[in-house]
Amino acid sequence: MKIFKKTATILALGVIMLVVVSCKEYLDREPESIVSEEIAFKDFTNFQGYTEELYNCIPDFTNRYWTNSWNWGEDEIQTTANTFHFVVKVDNGDFWGWQREFDGWGAGFMDNNGANTNDDRFTKGLYPLAWYGIRKVNVGLANIDLLKNATDEERNLIKGQLLFFRGWFHFMLIQYFGGLPYIDTVIPADQVFNAPRLKYQEAADKVAKDLREAADLLPINWDNTTVGRRTLGKNELRINKIMALGYLGKNYLWAASPLMNFESKGVKAYDVEYSKKAAAAFAELLNLTESGQAPHKLIPFERYYTNFYTFGQQWLIPGGTEAIFRGPYWGAHSSTYGTAKQYTPSIIEGDNIVFSPTANYVAYYGMANGLPIPNTSQADPVSGYDPQYPWRNRDPRFYNDIVFDGQKIVQGTMPANLESNRYTNLFTGGSFRDERSGSRTGYLLYKFTPRTSNRFDQGYAYGQNLNIKLPYMRLADIYLMYAEAITAGYNSANAKDPSFSKSAVDAINVIRDRAGVGHVAAQFIGDPVEFMKEVRRERAVELSFEGHRFNDLRRWLLLIEQPYTLKTAAEFDRAAPLNTALDPKLNRVVNYRERVILQRQFTQKHYWLPLKRADVNIYPQFSQNPGW
Repeated sequence: MKIFKKTATILALGVIMLVVVSCKEYLDREPESIVSEEIAFKDFTNFQGYTEELYNCIPDFTNRYWTNSWNWGEDEIQTTANTFHFVVKVDNGDFWGWQREFDGWGAGFMDNNGANTNDDRFTKGLYPLAWYGIRKVNVGLANIDLLKNATDEERNLIKGQLLFFRGWFHFMLIQYFGGLPYIDTVIPADQVFNAPRLKYQEAADKVAKDLREAADLLPINWDNTTVGRRTLGKNELRINKIMALGYLGKNYLWAASPLMNFESKGVKAYDVEYSKKAAAAFAELLNLTESGQAPHKLIPFERYYTNFYTFGQQWLIPGGTEAIFRGPYWGAHSSTYGTAKQYTPSIIEGDNIVFSPTANYVAYYGMANGLPIPNTSQADPVSGYDPQYPWRNRDPRFYNDIVFDGQKIVQGTMPANLESNRYTNLFTGGSFRDERSGSRTGYLLYKFTPRTSNRFDQGYAYGQNLNIKLPYMRLADIYLMYAEAITAGYNSANAKDPSFSKSAVDAINVIRDRAGVGHVAAQFIGDPVEFMKEVRRERAVELSFEGHRFNDLRRWLLLIEQPYTLKTAAEFDRAAPLNTALDPKLNRVVNYRERVILQRQFTQKHYWLPLKRADVNIYPQFSQNPGW
């Protein structure tokens, strides 16, 4: 049978977008354009060429549009100049907004008009590409026996990649929509498909099976394989054992989480056994990295920014040794046209769409001694926090990620009439505070851009080679998920997986040591409930604004609960005119308080995104999520 003679069944939500090749189209083909299955899958080169397309099914959520929205928790708020980004729709309770039918600008990475696997970042949509990818994987696995002219290593590489992608695509879907049918065979075009939606944990078990087998088949590092030596030094993005183990653990931890456990078993708490399985997968991964068998390691704090952006390195893809899973990057210099400018107020940039960190979220960044801040408007003698000096002695990651009042933001020359904006005026009524085109919260986010990203310093100019791209998964996340899984599975901060040397609290302290933050205080270690709060706070800080918070709040069953429905601004006055010779951390303020600027009106239905109406009408067993 000829490959193009086959009806191409593409799983579109719910499972089935059918792309049927008509007889006329088939008959119009030139004979030499028809490739038989025997030829397409006969050797590694051909089969790998088939498999490579799956990498182009990974959306670049950082650069999907001109400006980009990927933080939908209580962590970030957008200016009021425009309303098309999904974060605004989430704030309004409109979760239909992830769908292209309700996204007239086509700005979101969750959906797009069709499954496009070209090299255009604007055409990528997770939803259609996941279903397309699942179909493509199943066709590949159905033809794996045709790979005759290949070594065992080559067969394992092909099968391992295919299994990883099938598991990954399903995982990415179920984390947003809940349990779905798990498609692991090629569905004939003439077959009636009516597979029911699985419970979340049932689907997660199937994801785990694929990822476990993928981890067993794949190498730690392609550079150390015979095949990989053909592309030596260019294999960083290829699917490997570490990626498979990372998502195996994440899949189990998500299945263990209260939301997913409630959907599956009606229990609003962590599932102990799934938590232990997650911990075991993370332990297996960390044993490989800490022993040096895998090349992954935490990036030193002085180069922490290279997790997210690079400059002056010929548009080198960020991530370095810490990145575990990233997709391809399409178009050097692309992040300049939007992402590099979306955190800078228009008063020194020009773009009205600005994403600012909320004051309530900034409060998660505790003190340098490792202690949390109970209330930002009140002095705390235990932690040392003082609302008159709210930026003094904070967690070093605060200074890396957040720009506050009085900091020098423009380094180069400025027109005399704008010189007053060289330093951030983020106090109440300051020039950087503008709901339409500045900071709505009294803070700015610079975790993903250099401070020179403004129209005067031109830190994003072509010659700077600025490249912004966030990873889907990095090593720090593994330590934090390990700590959460151990705490949930063994009910102790001092517990550890039997195969790994570190306890849950040890894992947290590894991350804090990198940043120079004090260890978890003793008062949190003895009580598992209090320790879990610190685990979650550490996750909020270390992984801040990287696209994790929305799903974390959902899976913890906190999304619709106060204070997580509130977004606040910091209101304060300068105690004296700004003294630019003084370290801005030491500037005294008065009347520091948080003002609620948005309260989200959520109900139980907001824990899951709605499926497309067209898809839930395909067949009765593919039901819509409750409330939608």
